[in-house]
Amino acid sequence: MRLAQGRSYLAIPGPSVMPDRVLNAMHRAAPNIYEGDLIELTARVMTDLRRVAQSSGHVAVYLANGHGAWEAAISNLFSRGDTALSLITGRFGLGWAQHARALGVTVETLDFGIKAPVDPARVEAALRADTARKIKVVLLTHVDTASSVLNDVAAVRAAIDAAGHPALLAVDCIASLGCDAFRFDDWGVDVMVAASQKGLMVPPGLGLVWVSDKAVAACKGADLVTPYWDWTARIFAQEYWQHFGGTAPTHHLFGLAESLQMILDEEGLPQVWARHRTLSRSVAAAFEAWGQGGDIALNVPVAAHRSGAVTAARIGQGGAERLRAWCETQAGVTLGIGLGMAAPGTPEAGDFLRVAHMGHVNAHMTLGALAVMEAGLQALAIPHGSGGIQAAAAVIAAG
Repeated sequence: MRLAQGRSYLAIPGPSVMPDRVLNAMHRAAPNIYEGDLIELTARVMTDLRRVAQSSGHVAVYLANGHGAWEAAISNLFSRGDTALSLITGRFGLGWAQHARALGVTVETLDFGIKAPVDPARVEAALRADTARKIKVVLLTHVDTASSVLNDVAAVRAAIDAAGHPALLAVDCIASLGCDAFRFDDWGVDVMVAASQKGLMVPPGLGLVWVSDKAVAACKGADLVTPYWDWTARIFAQEYWQHFGGTAPTHHLFGLAESLQMILDEEGLPQVWARHRTLSRSVAAAFEAWGQGGDIALNVPVAAHRSGAVTAARIGQGGAERLRAWCETQAGVTLGIGLGMAAPGTPEAGDFLRVAHMGHVNAHMTLGALAVMEAGLQALAIPHGSGGIQAAAAVIAAG
């Protein structure tokens, strides 16, 4: 019997669950885009975007998704033939490197696999070996959305400094912003990219780039940049339209203003980060219990290296793919597919899934998703250990 009628739950790592308040804020007539309330609201949004990233620098807003934010950063950071060092801990770190290479950047890579974070010692060694100082930018993914690996941004910055290297540090926070702790200024970040549809709880459509004064100066005159992607006019806008390269994304701005108020002024960033950490630990506890009696395991074995936004896991013998299908069709819970964890078309490709706990998510939503998953394991006769829900509930109870 199907029990999927009713409100479905999208537990994928973006688009995330959007608060009714955000959707309601967007449900209004188009505003005047030349003067009045929208201009004042945009100024508040820009200030709050700096606050959510803990940045005193500049913000550029693009009508784009996360891939567009990548391109905005790349085209402003590099001239054709410049070199980047990309630190890869999953599919999206690899994707950013491929995107840069396709735009004409020479990309060197350090691949750390899909289960562990960047090793700062290897980064320092690679930069020391760059005696000609060809590497202009180090590309780092704070949280790789595919592997769920959480990287230590401050440690990578320290490695760059220890090598005495002038490279800029650019960080992809598309999955992590508003979920995992991030401190742009304190951690010495030069460029950071994010998007609206994950921890910021707004529909897809905004690509966001934060830029330090150092990066603005170092990248002035980059020859990859085109008029639309040029961050100069956006961050030093003389007229309102220049912030967006044309017509403002009016309704996304209404939604973003509401979500940033919820994050910054109502719940508060420290509590937001703590909530995500606790939900992440509850999901991990369930998987660890299930893994005691079956071919089930978290992708990232060390707790400190796991994201607060998303959990990647393995259920062998195609169990992940079968469980995902059962949860969606029989119970109304949609889990994330595995990305970049196994070659497409191989038997292992069906062994991976992801559980998102990012954005507008609370204890009952996460516990509910886990309970549905345990029901699916039972219904499909997938071998698993007992006590997964009890273990998750104990984490929630402890707070």
